[in-house]
Amino acid sequence: MMARFTFKLPDIGEGIAEAEIVAWHVAVGDVVEEDQPLADMMTDKATVEMTAPVAGKVVEIGGGVGDMLAIGSALAIFEVEGEVAETAEAVASAPQPAFEAAPNEAAQVVKPDPVPEPQPAPVAAVPATPEAAVAPAPTSEAEHGRKPLASPAVRQRASDLGIDLALVKPAQGDRVRHADLDAFLTYSQGYRPAGHARADEAIRVIGMRRRIAENMAASKRHIPHFTYVEEIDVTKLEELRADLNATRGNRPKLTMLPLLIVAICKALPDFPMINARYDDEAGVVTRHGAVHLGMATQTDAGLMVPVIRDAQDRNVWQLADEIRRLADAARNGKAKSEELSGSTLTLTSLGPLGGIATTPVINRPEVAIIGPNKVVERPVIRDGEIAVAKLMNLSISCDHRVVDGWDAASFVQALKRLLETPALLFVD
Repeated sequence: MMARFTFKLPDIGEGIAEAEIVAWHVAVGDVVEEDQPLADMMTDKATVEMTAPVAGKVVEIGGGVGDMLAIGSALAIFEVEGEVAETAEAVASAPQPAFEAAPNEAAQVVKPDPVPEPQPAPVAAVPATPEAAVAPAPTSEAEHGRKPLASPAVRQRASDLGIDLALVKPAQGDRVRHADLDAFLTYSQGYRPAGHARADEAIRVIGMRRRIAENMAASKRHIPHFTYVEEIDVTKLEELRADLNATRGNRPKLTMLPLLIVAICKALPDFPMINARYDDEAGVVTRHGAVHLGMATQTDAGLMVPVIRDAQDRNVWQLADEIRRLADAARNGKAKSEELSGSTLTLTSLGPLGGIATTPVINRPEVAIIGPNKVVERPVIRDGEIAVAKLMNLSISCDHRVVDGWDAASFVQALKRLLETPALLFVD
């Protein structure tokens, strides 16, 4: 015997009067299984997936994508196999029923409560006598009256999520469905999953990514790294930068990096062991007189290091312009080969993502790499009083075969003095 089952849009959230159909997963004429995805409904708070409450054939749908449906409106009508329920009142009179009948429906399919087993129980007619119904087993949910009705799939999902089904209010009848769990997860704090699993990906390490991997592995394999971090008060330096930008005219806007490069170039003559390259196979360290500064730059292809040639001969505006030009060329894939090689010292900066401290990996065969970190405002003690200062941690990693810890620390202290007294950057 065939009957029709009307699935009305349930109450999917407190205060929600209507929802928009944003996607259909079935069409008229499709044969669906119970709990199969039916449609996605969007409220002003969330998108909730509606699942088929019964197994059967879809004969009507309540609207098209983009249509608004009021709560309680017919979302879909199914043609199902089974006997017609006698009346809602008759069903309600059965003691502890293990089946459901939606109110105010002339013809509704009703089902026995499925016993826990691997597959959900098929749609069936109302038992002829109350004794034929499957009685719920005693559980810790007894204080809620009786064990909530739900399919094995719904029970397993609730168990996996750590949800007590007795806390989930069915939107229709007494049976908890996947849509009810979705609504519970959406509007109940603490139960919503942290995220969603994605498919695994197998990605070949080729091209630029392979070269980066090989270079970094070789650097860590051959070079005994050590990292030194110092806190620098850049309050005055930031004031100077703001003043310079206010009167820059057509010149590029200054970031912290050009000013830091000026400080590096002024300090390096006293620390030649920092601006060097080590040929460990030949056993030769070359201390360079010119500063060819590598700028670690993130691109879609991976990390690239374009080089500012003779950085010591450029002023702060020229450095800003060259930083911008080289970064654009690297990101657009237009950097020339000679612009990507020959650095004697590398500077790596994450900008606003700079973090508290970094331990950068040396760009072999160089012997040092400098990493400025994020500028933050913190309270400091000045002349016995609390003041607000702009502070930045500066990291340096060095090759311990060539650079001693004392030399690295002394170099950073020289940078600290220049950056905390920025007038020194522009005097001989």
